[in-house]
Amino acid sequence: MTRGWPARLAHGDVVLRPLESADSAAWREVRSRNADWLRPWDATMPPGAGTRAGSYRQVARRLQRLARKGQAMPFAIEVDGRFAGQVTVNNIVRGSAQFASIGYWLGQEFAGRGVMPTAVALVIDHCFAEAGLHRVEICIRPENTNSLRVVEKLGIREIGYAPLFLHIDGAWRDHRIFAVTVEECPRPLLSRLG
Repeated sequence: MTRGWPARLAHGDVVLRPLESADSAAWREVRSRNADWLRPWDATMPPGAGTRAGSYRQVARRLQRLARKGQAMPFAIEVDGRFAGQVTVNNIVRGSAQFASIGYWLGQEFAGRGVMPTAVALVIDHCFAEAGLHRVEICIRPENTNSLRVVEKLGIREIGYAPLFLHIDGAWRDHRIFAVTVEECPRPLLSRLG
């Protein structure tokens, strides 16, 4: 068993639980209905780099394999019992680093309700308290005002800028880098939301 995984986290009407094979239909339906909303922020494969896992089955298998190795924690987000999106702790590095990054997406119908700040706070608090990580990073495209609002609400500081950082929506895109350490969270990050 991997430290801190599997886990179930909840606050109010937001529940985070391991992404499961049984989420296939709901995941596809939310992604399909929100294709235009998500496209500008979705990772793509650069030319010559192979193909990206596109089906839910491929995505879930890859994430579950990484979770078993202790390299990821893929959470499904539920709001009022409905599948709403995903938060994934990825690139977990142990040893002297104790570091990870977080990526997330949410269906548009759930946006603006505090769901994602709550989900990200729950996950970061879990990373520090249960998974034993020291630092968590979130990289965001400068144009992604919704994601920027998440780190702003949580008071996560900007630490840098990465030109041409990730291949997103068909091209290499710049990203702003935000990070938080366990020392910056003497109280749970969730408490910053009020």
